[in-house]
Amino acid sequence: MRHTPHFLLTDVAEVKRLIRENPWATIVSSTANGLVASHYPVILEETDDGTISLVSHVGRPDEQLHELGQHEVLVIIQGPHGYISPGWYRDEKSGFVPTWNHVTAHLYGVPQLLSEAENFAVLDSLVDHFEERMPEPVSLDIDEEAARRIALGTVGLRLVVTRFDARAKLSQNKPAEVVDRIIDELQSGENYANPGLAREMRRAHDRDPH
Repeated sequence: MRHTPHFLLTDVAEVKRLIRENPWATIVSSTANGLVASHYPVILEETDDGTISLVSHVGRPDEQLHELGQHEVLVIIQGPHGYISPGWYRDEKSGFVPTWNHVTAHLYGVPQLLSEAENFAVLDSLVDHFEERMPEPVSLDIDEEAARRIALGTVGLRLVVTRFDARAKLSQNKPAEVVDRIIDELQSGENYANPGLAREMRRAHDRDPH
């Protein structure tokens, strides 16, 4: 990402929150045959320290296309993002150039391939994680034998992140009154309403949503 020190996100806890709330990840590998990208859900493994560890799976033969386990991969987590119109600034000092606010994390590490049993446990956790808010949650336990057969078409992985580069570009360089107008437009404006991004801006600027 562009080197923008004033938008750096270095708080590991905030990066973990970003992953929890935005689990659809892009996995990018530089392989012997060129760049490869895939998209899969991830689950953050909860740890008590600064370690960021993800588990997921890929469908065969993506593990071969990515050469998983042979080299470092990049996992991109994209949080809320959206267009910011200079028309919301309403003063010349804040400029006239539009921009795009976003919260994004680039995570790096060498994936560890999981055993068949570990992979099934990850798949089971993925289903339970996303089904828990449903009124009648579905589980792999409904037909574990069939689920295990289907799981053979996937490969589980764990990524212990060795470094990350994250940004929270949320109008930190704008005056307070401009920030408030941007939040109002994102929350309920007619043209570029984006409540998720408004929520991130309130967090960054310590604004009470009420």
